[in-house]
Amino acid sequence: MTSLVDKQIEAAEKEWLGLWKQGPTRLRWNKVPLQVGDLAPDFELQDTSGKSLNLRDFWSNGPALIMFWRHYGCSCGVDRANSLKNEYADYIKLGASVVVIGQGEPERSKEYSQRNGIPCPVLCDPTFSVYEAYDLLEGKPSQIVYDAPDEYLHIDYETGAELQRSRHGTEGGLVDSPWQLPGEFVVDQKGIIQLAHRYQHCEDWPTASMLIPAIKEAIWEK
Repeated sequence: MTSLVDKQIEAAEKEWLGLWKQGPTRLRWNKVPLQVGDLAPDFELQDTSGKSLNLRDFWSNGPALIMFWRHYGCSCGVDRANSLKNEYADYIKLGASVVVIGQGEPERSKEYSQRNGIPCPVLCDPTFSVYEAYDLLEGKPSQIVYDAPDEYLHIDYETGAELQRSRHGTEGGLVDSPWQLPGEFVVDQKGIIQLAHRYQHCEDWPTASMLIPAIKEAIWEK
């Protein structure tokens, strides 16, 4: 019998291929993006158990590190999960809450989180509403696929379909949006953004040496 997660993966693979064929569309801002000093948008989202939580819950008692993930088949996400595991205790020691926002549904997000040992809550944004509210753009192929043949840079449909077929059934299966770029934000207890880091490529995450001072600044703004 096909499990719910398998059905969600199948639908997410179709979404990936459709968006691959379409190509990236949000490559530039049509307004000034959220920046330091702006109020962080609050959303009600489901966690991996299906429970609804508000983003503001994570900064209500102290600073929050909000991490927007790429799709669940991206090897960069696995690498970011590994670095987060090494850094997590330092953020908690400072009194910060950490939360990941991903593109999957609760069931698929739970499987991904457990498989990669993500140490913090994961919230679900399958419609990209929160990604867009935090002004996270899509990337061009040159920002997403490295050392790729020209067919990828030209977004050749058959090349993308073959790539997806080759990774089907693996932990690197191509799902959700191929173009969505991640970001990481530090928000203080008043809900004010103290750091807005938007990735320029899929491995462009901030280091702990950047995030820890931003968290400290968020604490001082209390």
